[in-house]
Amino acid sequence: MKKTIFLSALCLLAIMSSCRNDDDNEIIGGDSTQVSDGTQSAVKGFYLLNEGQLGRNNSTLDYFDAESGIYYTNIFATRNPSVVKELGDTGNDLEIYKDRLYAVMNGSHKVSIMTADSAHHITDIDIPNGRAICFDGDYAYVSSFVDGSWGNPDALGAVYRFHIVTLEKDSVTVGYQPEEMAVANGKLYVANSGGMRSSYDNRVSVIDLASFTLSKNIEVGLNLHRVRPDGKGSIYVSSRGNYYDVGSNLYVIDSRTDNVVDTLNIGATGMCFVGDSAYTYNAEWNYTTYSYTYSYNIIDLNTRDISATEFITDGTQLSALYGLFINPTTHDVYLTDAGDYSNSGTIYCFGSDGKLKWQNATGTCPAHVALKY
Repeated sequence: MKKTIFLSALCLLAIMSSCRNDDDNEIIGGDSTQVSDGTQSAVKGFYLLNEGQLGRNNSTLDYFDAESGIYYTNIFATRNPSVVKELGDTGNDLEIYKDRLYAVMNGSHKVSIMTADSAHHITDIDIPNGRAICFDGDYAYVSSFVDGSWGNPDALGAVYRFHIVTLEKDSVTVGYQPEEMAVANGKLYVANSGGMRSSYDNRVSVIDLASFTLSKNIEVGLNLHRVRPDGKGSIYVSSRGNYYDVGSNLYVIDSRTDNVVDTLNIGATGMCFVGDSAYTYNAEWNYTTYSYTYSYNIIDLNTRDISATEFITDGTQLSALYGLFINPTTHDVYLTDAGDYSNSGTIYCFGSDGKLKWQNATGTCPAHVALKY
């Protein structure tokens, strides 16, 4: 495994101190809209990463201040006017960890690190074709297609690890076109999709975190995608199938034995775990019918009982559902709509009763949310 030191001593000192003026903590965006009266809860707000379009360098970052009820668009450009090319190209994941905000920029081949309180840019870490990010202890883990592309589909992917303070980096090879990951029982579970190949990957790669080495591969289902830990020792892994005769599905791996212990027979394009419930939606594309089929479910994580549900009960119409997350304190349901995938999208906030509370325009392809506590 190769290791590289990315930061000079002066840069490291700047990251550790993060000195800023007090008024820098305000979130200021290009546009702001009062969308609600505001609420007081543990969740102060959230950042929304708009993916943009591949090759257009038009990823943007929005922020919703839950306490004031104000929605801000394109805050990165305003907060960081000196950053060349702004946020970057094709934002693929967004997470907050230990007072830092991390954006995985797939098309720009980097992870952008910002302050969590105000989205001030700190530094970038070079990661080729990054897809998803997760954390454990003092390390960040980023799945990467590496050299994988439509012209090079048989290139194996990797997981890159970097120390969140020193930014020392190394990597381990996994399967084809790895997507999301989760940590449980001292192991990192990586969903390999093989999404650019004629034959999809069906394996979850298991990395031992202590040695940072690949320990095994678990055969699960075709074209793996989402991964979520339930906090009870189980890992939920979604598959997208082959878009023809093999449909999407959701599997459960026991992290103590690394065996697939359940197949739930539902698809899960998006998953959000809150307490003892998993909220899911599935947008199932089929090339035979050339159409989408939508379904929505809630899973009891204690019993794995599944109940069909509707997150929208007031007739609100979305044209291209692109993301789902639940406020863990208010249980409001947020759905993002990509629209035509090239212009502004929309974020919708529904109450737990399925009735629309507010909506607002976003950037292009709104997808990834990081809650701010």
